[in-house]
Amino acid sequence: MTRNSYSEFETGIIENVEKHGCQVNFIFDPDDVEPDFSYSIGFSKSVQQPEIIVFGLPKNLMHSLVNRTLEQCRNGLQLKDGAAIDGLLDGHQCIAKSVHPSQIIEHYFNSAIWFNRTQLDTQMTEAVQIVWPGAYNGKFPWDADCSEDVIEAQPALYEPRIAA
Repeated sequence: MTRNSYSEFETGIIENVEKHGCQVNFIFDPDDVEPDFSYSIGFSKSVQQPEIIVFGLPKNLMHSLVNRTLEQCRNGLQLKDGAAIDGLLDGHQCIAKSVHPSQIIEHYFNSAIWFNRTQLDTQMTEAVQIVWPGAYNGKFPWDADCSEDVIEAQPALYEPRIAA
C-alpha cells in the first residue's frame, strides 16, 4: 500500500513513529467494565524491541510511561521478562512481563499489529506488559497481600488467554 491509501489515522501513526519513535494509543471502555490502557506502536521499528502495554493508570501517566520506556530503550534498556524498570513512576519500580502469545490480539494491540504487518511486513509475536505495584504497600499483582484494586486494574496478559 502506498501512504496515500492509508486513512488519516494510519498516516498519523506512521508519521509519529518516524518523528518520535512511537505512537501511544489510549483505549477506554465507555461502559467502565474493563480498565483503560495504553500501548505503543513503533518500538519494533525504532528500538527493535517489543511493543509495550500498560493498564489502569490515568491517561497522561500511561502516555508518559510509554514515552519514558522508549527513551530508556534508546539508552540501553532491554525489555526482558522480569526486568525491573526505574524512573517510570515516582518512588516505585515497574516490572516488564512478557505478554503470552495468546494475548497478542487486536483487542489489546490493534494498531501495533497493523503497523507490524503493513510497515515491517511481519507478524507481531512479542509484547511486554509494564506492571506497576500498589502505591501503599509496593505489592505487585502476583504478590501475596496485593490490593484487589491493583490486581483488577491490570489484566495479567503474561498469563495464557482463557477461552470464552
